[in-house]
Amino acid sequence: MERVFNFSAGPSMLPEEVLKKAAAEMLCYEDSGMSVMEMSHRSPVYEKIIADAEAKLRQLMQIPDNYKVLFLQGGASTQFAAVPLNLLPENGKADYILSGQFSTKAYKEAQKYGDVACAASTKEENFARVPTASELKFRDGIDYVHMCFNNTIYGTKFPYIPETEATLVADMSSCIISEPVDVSKFGLIYAGAQKNMAPAGLTVVIVREDLLGKARDITPAMLDYKLMADNDSMYNTPPCYCIYVAKLVYEWILDMGGLEVMKARNEKKAKLLYDYLDSQDYYIAPVAKDSRSMMNVTFITGDAELDKKFASEASAAGLKNLKGHRSVGGMRASIYNAMPYEGVEKLVAFMAEFAKNNPKK
Repeated sequence: MERVFNFSAGPSMLPEEVLKKAAAEMLCYEDSGMSVMEMSHRSPVYEKIIADAEAKLRQLMQIPDNYKVLFLQGGASTQFAAVPLNLLPENGKADYILSGQFSTKAYKEAQKYGDVACAASTKEENFARVPTASELKFRDGIDYVHMCFNNTIYGTKFPYIPETEATLVADMSSCIISEPVDVSKFGLIYAGAQKNMAPAGLTVVIVREDLLGKARDITPAMLDYKLMADNDSMYNTPPCYCIYVAKLVYEWILDMGGLEVMKARNEKKAKLLYDYLDSQDYYIAPVAKDSRSMMNVTFITGDAELDKKFASEASAAGLKNLKGHRSVGGMRASIYNAMPYEGVEKLVAFMAEFAKNNPKK
């Protein structure tokens, strides 16, 4: 069977070049005589893999030397608790920008640990846009500000980096390594790897060194950033194979020319889809234009039955996982790094044909 175009929001498709290399090395990695899936994380061979993965990510994102890179488990959702446990003192304060479901979940989790307030929210607008810079109301004396840079479910992204004297924390799960980002603007960045980096099971944390060593006494060992940093992400057995695949993905992007090239590729794909949406009136793009995501494109027909039919017929045509999130409905095309331009071309052609064959009542 031929490979399909997988528009899943995550786990998402991986680059074919990466899959082929991983397949070629599945039974025997280099001259180790075994698969990466089998080898000890304490072996010299694997220690080199994880060290190379970190080095490639540092090169790719131009991560400053005063930041630690951690390869962790538990998904980005575990970081909803890890962030306040490490960065929010007993009598501290933190402000959260609410731009979608995951930032809201992070906010609710953090409220268990201290004085946590909402700096801005677009919930009343069904998160169809992100808050503007002028809407952000940060309190004096806060320890950190939390944001979700790209909102997978609603298809929105911040077109700016918030200005704050406090530590800025960003969930970049669905946009990391899709374009250049100035890491120095953030105290901490975290991301689940299953959208742009690797299979599900790996979470990457990039944290400034001065923020380490401040975890509360109640912090579980597995959530203590300093403990993980001191043990080079190997306090326990890490998600070994996911880290190996992430290394291959980093190499794939570097070989391509880096994040500037990746950004241009992603902009071209997104432009094709958004230009089509803006050129017709059959489909509705609910997201405000200045908040549109380059990774997740949402659209609806305005008829729930037509939306259901669209997702079903698209799947039969080899365009998989276009059904929107259950909390939003409609359709969502996740066009992460590994989605080729041809996949978006085929989607646009299908959308036009579907509209012609299924007139609205």
